[in-house]
Parts: sequence; C-alpha cells; structure tokens
Amino acid sequence: MWKTIGQPEALALLKHSLNSGNLAHAYLLVGAPNIGKMTLALDLARAINCDGKEPPCDQCQPCKRIIDGKHADIRVISLNSAKDPVDTKARVEISIDDIRELQHNASLPPFEGKYKLFIIDGAEYLSTEAANCLLKTIEEPPPRVIILLLTTEEAQLLPTVVSRCQRIELKPVAVDRIESILMESYGIDSDRAALLARLSRGCLGRAISISMEDSYLEQRKQRLSEMTSLLVAGWEDRFNYALKLASERKSAEDTVKLWLDWWRDVLLTKCGCEQAIINIDYRSVLGQWDGLFSLQEVRDFIDYLQKSLDQIALNANLRLIFEILMLNIPRKERAPAILSGSK
Repeated sequence: MWKTIGQPEALALLKHSLNSGNLAHAYLLVGAPNIGKMTLALDLARAINCDGKEPPCDQCQPCKRIIDGKHADIRVISLNSAKDPVDTKARVEISIDDIRELQHNASLPPFEGKYKLFIIDGAEYLSTEAANCLLKTIEEPPPRVIILLLTTEEAQLLPTVVSRCQRIELKPVAVDRIESILMESYGIDSDRAALLARLSRGCLGRAISISMEDSYLEQRKQRLSEMTSLLVAGWEDRFNYALKLASERKSAEDTVKLWLDWWRDVLLTKCGCEQAIINIDYRSVLGQWDGLFSLQEVRDFIDYLQKSLDQIALNANLRLIFEILMLNIPRKERAPAILSGSK
C-alpha cells in the first residue's frame, strides 16, 4: 500500500516504471519541506523489494523491515547521518566521505533484498566535492542500485547531477484534502483542521506535525503580536528586535514566512478575496488591517519580505537582512491587537 497522499502524477510515473520494469537508476524528488519526499522514497523502496503480489504490500518481511528502518539495503544519507558522536557541532554539508562510503556499499550486491536503494535527504547540502563524486556513480551505476536525491532547493544542485536524474516534482496538496485527512485519520475537529490545513501551505506532513505541537498556535500568536507592535515601535526597539531575530536562522526564516502569509492575507482582504486567506482565525483583525494600510504599502512590504527570504536562503548576514526589513515596516500611530485565535 502506497503511503504517499495527494501526489497522483508522481505515483502514476513510478507505478508505470515498476510495471514495465523500466526503473531509472537515479531519481530527483523535488518539493517543499514536509511535502512527502521521504514518504515517497520509502514507498519506492518497499515497492521494489516487496515479495507480495501487489507491491508494496506492507505485509511481507522486506516491507516490514523497511517500515521499521531495519532493512540492510536501504540507506539514508543526510546532515544527521554518519555523525561522529564525539563531535557536538552540527554538520553544514554532506561530505565526500559520505559519498565514498555510498560508492563502496553500492559496489557490493544487495544483502537481503532485490535492490539497494540510497536516499540522500537534503541533496542541496552536498559539498561540491561530494556532488562531483556522486556524479560518477550516477553516470555508471552498479547493477541493482537506485539512488534517490531529495531536495527543497533544486537550484543549489550541480546541473550535471540534475540532468542525469529522473525528476519528480511533488506539488502542494489541496487544502480541502488535507482538511479531510486531519479530521478522518487524526480525529481533529473541523475548525482546527481547516486552520491547520491552511497553515500547512499544502504540505500534509507539516499539517500533521503542527497538529501534534500544542505550543504551535501560541507561538504563532506571539510572533504576530510582535510584528504588530513593530508598526508603532521606535527605531531603537525595531533594531533590538532585528538583533533578536538574527540569533537563529531557522527560527528567523519561519518568522518571515509567517509574516509573509499574514501580509498576503491583508492583500487578499483588501481585494475582496477573504475566502482564500490562510489565517482564518483572525478574520476580524485582518478586516481592521484592511483599513489601516494602502494597497501600495501592503504590496511593497510583501516584496521586502520575499527579498528577505531569498537572502536568508543565500546565507546572507541575518542581522543586516532584518535591520533593512525593520526600516521598511510601515509606520503607524496605532495597530489592531492580535487577539486569541482558534485552538
């Protein structure tokens, strides 16, 4: 049974390849974080090693061992794998040593399955040396070996690597589909499911993850409240907040994405498209923001937020990014309070 949901084109391609016996030696799975790339990769791993009549069956020994993460022929390589327990520093790239180990293991026949499958999770983190080393294996793959590259940032991969893989793009899942899954499979009430489905940005994995985080909506409220307070804040307070934001890259990126969703909702509200907003638990506040800003102010700040995200992705100086952003937040004498949203 395929566990991937909401990706009919990707599933159709892989099923056709399996049925025709025409599997590629390397696949590139492209999509947003938590959209299901790893789920699809493990689906393929089970399907090609399954002993059942309709793979993947989830009942045979190979399927069960892959589900439990114990299959000897399925290897996952990422920033968190093959790390020396003595080294407490977080890795920032997948090294050439990781790929050399992959090459050594790929040269050996499958130990317990039909195929060896190597999943490189976060392929954009391959060092240049590692990517070039991997290229040799992709160009001349050993028999019964499949390599899967998972990435959220395809542009950061070597073009030569991309060109030698069969590309599969995972697209955002429809909001109503995510909403139904949250209610039917996870027992979440309709109002909360509707909100989480929109906050997920089309990524089912993200919706499930935040549904299990009791503090997520409270943290969201706090970040939106801080953003609101900046509208009336002086320069000193704004720059102090920029310094706070710049302390951790992932948190900073999440904050800017949250702000971007909010200002998009303000734009949609001003254009009479309230049915498409994400922050449905703050409809009344968004209505107040509609009258507070001009269309040009909203569009300009959305542009600044998007530029900030692009610069964060390029590893630019965080403090400088946010100081510039603080200079461009519209100044107002008053700002509607962020009230408690749906839980």
